[in-house]
Amino acid sequence: MTNQEGTIFVTPDGDAGPQQDLIPSLSIANLLQQRDAAMTLFQEALEKLEQAHALATAARLGFPDFSMARGWRGNGIRVTGEYANRTTLLETFQACVDAGGWTTLLQDSGLRSMMSASKRKEVDEQLGAEQVPELTREAIRATFATLHDSRVDMFEQGVIECFRRLSWDYKTNLPQKFGKRMVMTYLTSYGSANMRQTDHLDDLLRVFHLCDGKPEADHRRGAYRLIADAMQLTSLWPKLAENDYVSIRLFKNQNGHVTFKRPDLVTRLNRIIAKHYPDALPTPKG
Repeated sequence: MTNQEGTIFVTPDGDAGPQQDLIPSLSIANLLQQRDAAMTLFQEALEKLEQAHALATAARLGFPDFSMARGWRGNGIRVTGEYANRTTLLETFQACVDAGGWTTLLQDSGLRSMMSASKRKEVDEQLGAEQVPELTREAIRATFATLHDSRVDMFEQGVIECFRRLSWDYKTNLPQKFGKRMVMTYLTSYGSANMRQTDHLDDLLRVFHLCDGKPEADHRRGAYRLIADAMQLTSLWPKLAENDYVSIRLFKNQNGHVTFKRPDLVTRLNRIIAKHYPDALPTPKG
């Protein structure tokens, strides 16, 4: 996953390697250096604020209330009158810096492309709440190794989750397997692609790519981009989005009618369903 210089390489089959044409390499060493530099500058800034506050207080001058409020934390941390609690301020700043660093790593390394929709949601929530491990070389190696090793489980988990989310109100959605077509509700929202739903569609497309001997589609060029681009092409309804594996008719009611182009690959999806739900499909003949 990383070389001795600390550069991430993710090859099309998901293994570490010296070459990468689809996803640019990312220097861990450089990212960590910039992170440490930012933390040092913030510490120096706190010291300057403390000195200014002490000077203004001694001279009985006013001093501004620098709020470091963050919407998800509720009450903000006030700089004025709380200089003694430097640890809290540093932890707050570090959490923000590290969350951004983890986001960059997951996006640019390509590992997000391997994640199931539920794993992406879990990671996004942790990043949004800035509840992430400290950004260190050891933490990066451990996190990437864990995600890489669990990619097969996420592969199957994503298929099952997409299947279970289908509405049985539509005849094309079969309760025991994927058929030739399926209807996905809320595939679009407010005139654009719905990221949560397109993540689930990516779970199926990931199977198609890998079973077809192709690398996983980069998440930045996955179902979300496919549908978002189609939404911009015309003002007429329904709109059409398609690639080598699916043809999607997008309707004004926010639903998407997905037609599978490769029945052989749909069979692979159904094998995964049968593995998790042994009684869902009949025993193959012969």
